[in-house]
Amino acid sequence: MRLLLTAFDPFGGEAVNPALEAVKMVRPVVSSVEVVKLEVPTVFGKAIQRVAEAIAEIRPDAVLCIGQAGGRFDISVERVAINIDDARIADNEGNQPIDRRIADDGPPAYFSTLPIKAMVDAIRKLGLPGSVSNTAGTFVCNHLMYGVLHTIANQKRPIRGGFIHVPFIPSQVVARPNAPSMALADIVRALEAAIGAIAAYDTDVRLAGGKDF
Repeated sequence: MRLLLTAFDPFGGEAVNPALEAVKMVRPVVSSVEVVKLEVPTVFGKAIQRVAEAIAEIRPDAVLCIGQAGGRFDISVERVAINIDDARIADNEGNQPIDRRIADDGPPAYFSTLPIKAMVDAIRKLGLPGSVSNTAGTFVCNHLMYGVLHTIANQKRPIRGGFIHVPFIPSQVVARPNAPSMALADIVRALEAAIGAIAAYDTDVRLAGGKDF
C-alpha cells in the first residue's frame, strides 16, 4: 500500500507548522505502508493543484492531508469538507476569498473515505487525545480536503482520502498561556497510528463519535 502524506508550510505569521514538522518525522514505512511525503503551499488553488499533480504521478492508494488547527486540544480526524472558501485571514500569497465555491461542478460536501473512527480509536489506544471533527473550517485546510476528494471522485479511481488537524506544539504557545499544545513526538505517534488504521481497515468501525457542537 502506498499513501501520500501531505502537510502545509507555516502560515498566519507562525515560524513553524506542526503538521509539516510532524510529517517530516513520520517513518517512510508504517505498518507495511509506503509513505510518500509532500509539502503543500498554504495557498488557495495552488494547494489542490500540487496534490492533484502528486496523485497523478505517485498513484497512491490513499491520501492523508495534515494541517494545523491552533486552539484545538486533540488530534482531529475530519469527517467532512464543504464546498466553500471563506477565509478569516489571507493565505501565504495574500488571497482571501469570501463565500466562494471551491468547485462549481462539485457537490455541497464530500465525506472522508478513510476509516475515521478506527483512526481515532488507534490514536486513543496510545493514550493520546483524538476525536472525530465535523468541521474542517473554511480556510485552506478545508479547501484542500474538498479539492482532493473532488479530484479523486472525478478520476473514478479507488483512492481513499481524508484530513487530520493537529494542535500547536509547545514552542508556538510560549506567548499564548491559555492555548493548548501537544508534543511533536506525540503528534508523530498519532499520525503513524492513524496510518496503521488506514492500512488495517477497508471499512470503518462502528464507535460512538457524535458531538453536540
